[in-house]
Amino acid sequence: MNLTKNIKGDLMGGFTAGIVALPLALAFGIQAFSGVSDPSATSMGALAGLFGAMMLGFFASLFGGTHSQISGPTGPMTVVTASLITAAWTTSQNMGTVLVAMSMAGLFCGLFQILFGVIKIGKYVRYIPYPVLSGFMSGIGVIIILQQIYPLLGLSTSGSMIQILAGIPAAIPGTNLIALILGIATILIIVLLPKICPKVTNIIPATLIALIVVTVISLFMGDGLPIIGEIPSAIPTPVFVHNMVHDVDWLAAVQAAIVPGLTLAGLGSIDTLLTSVVADNITKTHHNPNKELMGQGIGNAIAGLFCGIAGAGATMRTVVNVKSGGRTQLSGMVHALFLLAVLLGLGSIVKFVPLSVLAGILITVGWGIIDFKGFKDLLRIPRADAFVLIVVFLMTVFVDLLTAVGIGMVIACVLFMKRAGDLCEGSYATGEIDKNVPWADEGGMPEELRHATYVQRLNGPVFFGSITRFQEVMHDVPTDVKVAIIRMKLVSFMDQSGAYAMETAIKDLQDQGVMVLMTIIQPQPMYMLKTLNIIPGLVPEDHTFKTFEECTDYLREHQAEILSK
Repeated sequence: MNLTKNIKGDLMGGFTAGIVALPLALAFGIQAFSGVSDPSATSMGALAGLFGAMMLGFFASLFGGTHSQISGPTGPMTVVTASLITAAWTTSQNMGTVLVAMSMAGLFCGLFQILFGVIKIGKYVRYIPYPVLSGFMSGIGVIIILQQIYPLLGLSTSGSMIQILAGIPAAIPGTNLIALILGIATILIIVLLPKICPKVTNIIPATLIALIVVTVISLFMGDGLPIIGEIPSAIPTPVFVHNMVHDVDWLAAVQAAIVPGLTLAGLGSIDTLLTSVVADNITKTHHNPNKELMGQGIGNAIAGLFCGIAGAGATMRTVVNVKSGGRTQLSGMVHALFLLAVLLGLGSIVKFVPLSVLAGILITVGWGIIDFKGFKDLLRIPRADAFVLIVVFLMTVFVDLLTAVGIGMVIACVLFMKRAGDLCEGSYATGEIDKNVPWADEGGMPEELRHATYVQRLNGPVFFGSITRFQEVMHDVPTDVKVAIIRMKLVSFMDQSGAYAMETAIKDLQDQGVMVLMTIIQPQPMYMLKTLNIIPGLVPEDHTFKTFEECTDYLREHQAEILSK
């Protein structure tokens, strides 16, 4: 892509994304070091967050395959890094060992991601079913929120989720009221300001406004408030020449970092490619998944070498970049250079940010990650999908991230194979269909409406493994038609992922002013569409037909109305 054709938009997008990334990089970095009791942990964590955002953000954009993606520390990646750092500190009580373990894990993460790109496994992310992703991301959101309860109260803690939950009642009496008030004020500003003053937050992100306003207020609250502390203003140096690592057992650190590095690589790859899909949907472009993985790998490897925490493609920052005009890799590099400028010139100001303010920011991030839509539909989706979602969610929060995804995938595949087998006996014998060749029952189409009507003939189940192809097929609908007829005769099965993809496709067509009609819907897809209120919520029941002839009769009756639109 030509990096000079959208300079103004990329500069604005990169600068805005950098502003949003600054508090998040600080917050995620400090969260990663939350299990370390060394006095330098907070400032070291803030520095690691900035280094990771800066290095990964620059090199992932330079070498990646998604034009407008912004990369940096993310909630899921930080949770894994925090576990690694806490384990390293618990066994060694040495900050140098912590830095080496974190850096080597980041390096291995990068190397594994480069390998993933080389062997071209990026395309397989589409086979992760929706309930697994929903349960996993919701679990990550809950973990982030729970880990910020103590900083929100002005306290510090570490441990597993069970230990954190069990310790909350005993911790409440020691609450720092000023810290709590500032944290709640941060949350309220982030949540309410976009609703009250949308024009302001379209220019300046609510996260940045909350960070600045509440931090300034805290300066008048006196001493005793936990803050970030001093952030060294220096150019990042490689971990192997860092002044803290002279007494570290490097061989043991390298061995201990391989498995966490693989975990980070798998998690970061999924997180990144999902964000790439989001960017594609907004910009109407197509990313190169394998090139993106190699770019992420290069960025994470370099970030690890320079004592930065590993990260991935960040959805919120990417959306901010795109909405602000960013369209090429230049915007991601501008975002990284902005963070470098902050690191070199504004560290003395950032040190006054209260930890409860960062906790408030992270709580809103965690809340935004939770898939409330998936939970709301739990009682309406198939019990198998609901079971997978709940299992993955609970295992993510209380067991282990990678284990949760692995077990969720196994359960989802087994249950899908059972359901698919149950449907085979009564399914249609289908073959390849030329979508441009009318079926035998389509001869009665009103001649006056042929030019304004598009018939989409679907063939086969619409489920988590086929929605990418389904989305491609639905994008074939021309923009100048007035009626789209979706033929469901050969769709014998639809899961939650497929239903949501169908919902999105119908909404897109209706947003273009296209009337959507559906014919010959099989029992199981009809059950899903009605259970999730796609019928009649989006498509009225009188727009669904048992035969194509009934559909053409409807078109004749409403011909004048359709042509007048």
